[in-house]
Amino acid sequence: MHVDGAPAVSATAARNFGNMFVEALAAKDAATLTALFGDEVDFRGLTPGQVWEAHTAAGAVSEVILGHWFEPTEVVERVDGIETSVVGDRCRLGFRLLVTSPAGRFVVEQQAFLEITEGRITWMRVLCSGFRPTAG
Repeated sequence: MHVDGAPAVSATAARNFGNMFVEALAAKDAATLTALFGDEVDFRGLTPGQVWEAHTAAGAVSEVILGHWFEPTEVVERVDGIETSVVGDRCRLGFRLLVTSPAGRFVVEQQAFLEITEGRITWMRVLCSGFRPTAG
């Protein structure tokens, strides 16, 4: 419950949290990513052609994010941008990654909305562009 309609997280906290999430994702740091989620989470993601769901931190990270979205043969070369903001009681996180894989070089963008409770993600919705070919 929020007092006087105040957001659950400040813009600074959203930016710091978003940076931690993207840095851990780019490094494929499963332990840090998992620690950013609550023990129970309402996670849903949409990628081209598939809907994903998870209800635990391990499910969101190991089974979806690092289990399918960013596989071991795919390397995040760099983060091309991170945007964060606060939307009412939720954080908005948008980011773009340059990824290489055996199939080539790709740009991947994700937009997410999340709720942070006691410093951990308890609700998250993610929309992914998919791996889009890029020149160079």
